[in-house]
Amino acid sequence: MFRKKECVAMLLAGGQGSRLYALTEKTAKPAVPYGGKYRIIDFPLSNCVNSGIDTVGVLTQYQPLVLNEYIGNGLPWDLDRAFGGVKILPPYQGKKGADWYKGTANAIYQNLEFIDRYDPDYVLILSGDHIYKMDYAKMLDYHKKMNADCTIAVIDVPLKEASRFGIMSADEGGRIYKFAEKPKNPESTSASMGIYIFSKDVLFRYLKEDAADPNSSNDFGKNIIPTMLANQQRMYAYPFSGYWKDVGTIASLWEANMDLLGDAPELSLDDEDWRIYSRHDPHAPQVVGPNAVIENSTITEGCEIYGTVRNSVLGAGVRVMENAVVANSVIMEDVEISEDAEVNYVIVDTGVTIGKGCRVGEEQKKAKGITVIGTGVAVPSGIVIGANEMISDSSDIQAKEEN
Repeated sequence: MFRKKECVAMLLAGGQGSRLYALTEKTAKPAVPYGGKYRIIDFPLSNCVNSGIDTVGVLTQYQPLVLNEYIGNGLPWDLDRAFGGVKILPPYQGKKGADWYKGTANAIYQNLEFIDRYDPDYVLILSGDHIYKMDYAKMLDYHKKMNADCTIAVIDVPLKEASRFGIMSADEGGRIYKFAEKPKNPESTSASMGIYIFSKDVLFRYLKEDAADPNSSNDFGKNIIPTMLANQQRMYAYPFSGYWKDVGTIASLWEANMDLLGDAPELSLDDEDWRIYSRHDPHAPQVVGPNAVIENSTITEGCEIYGTVRNSVLGAGVRVMENAVVANSVIMEDVEISEDAEVNYVIVDTGVTIGKGCRVGEEQKKAKGITVIGTGVAVPSGIVIGANEMISDSSDIQAKEEN
């Protein structure tokens, strides 16, 4: 029997994430850990499920192994469906050879057949590198109400930051009449969130025309949206007012983790009505030693704390040994902070060992920057690593020792 889906989601998760440096040298940005028990991609996937969208294509490209393993069959997000569910969509070999995704629009264009399998009326296009909770069903209702060809989610940003975004200008009815990609002198503070809903037939037409244009960058912000506006398609801005963070830089990723702390966190992850699902095991035992000090921190199940943790976010399997101090830091999974070591204003990736008596990072009396230790690095005992340093592998440690 023929079945169809009203809306299919396409999640762009193939970007290199170069501004996260050591954190994305071996891992796609959407697979970077966040908040102790999540990955960045958990947010759009959970939003889809909570919004009643059960068919999601995840478009991968750069360093996809960890991301592919993490998503698996989609079970943690209730996306292990016989018809629909979550599907990994890498660039594939065609008649004319393998073709890497050239841009966001080209990535969707290469997967038109996947979309067509479900014959949806609407296509939701998402980015895999933002932290937020959003009901896409409400956005879809707005799209239908406005009889829109394309609806773009927008969030109000400070004027001084507006030049970092694609900026929408809309009339009182919400119809977009101008779009500027990262303008030097923004006319508006309505920033595109990189979340689009298209009526399928319109999307297919513009993607095919764009693919046939040899001068196109094959990008939604640079090509598809401006072309549709020039052709006076019905395009509407959907205002969003909740928490939303682009975690594309070291500073923003650190800030987004810090936003989870305090008596009134900016983003609550304890909302049973809008759960963020992940592969995290909530039943792993947790050990807190008799001399441990824990202040204003998130300690994930599976941790062992014998030292001091202040104002920090710790992932599963982290061990903070006797007399060690972790402050103002993000510690990802399976990290050991050895005896007498001090870590301050640092992001430590998975599988790292900080040796005995090390000093990593510095107190931030001025904006010195966050230090990053890449996955699997073993920092030898007694090493001092200052503020705003990037340690990708053991060769960076050797260079420090030689200097």
